[in-house]
Amino acid sequence: MTQNEIADALTTSEKRQSDRKKLIVDVNFNGGDATGIANTRDIGIGGLYMTTSASLDTGTQVFMRMTVGGREIALTGAVVYTDPGQGVGVRFQNVTDESAEILKRELELI
Repeated sequence: MTQNEIADALTTSEKRQSDRKKLIVDVNFNGGDATGIANTRDIGIGGLYMTTSASLDTGTQVFMRMTVGGREIALTGAVVYTDPGQGVGVRFQNVTDESAEILKRELELI
């Protein structure tokens, strides 16, 4: 098996740098040519999967706002996985200490 075949065989969770938990919240997003409201399917300290039919290519920078644990947070990230017409996986970038604490606190409660 080649390195590319091995990488393709890995599941998304095996490629992640942090665990994710099922948490559904609305996400207002803006990235590439797309703007809209999506829902998270799962979220972790390092990223999230959001359901959207918007066309967001891998590598697209995304700005997101969402309410987690009663607090609004703003996050930026890059699309690392696409499932056209279904959703995208986003890896967070430059998460503030405050946003990280809010995420950690909420994820511990789940």
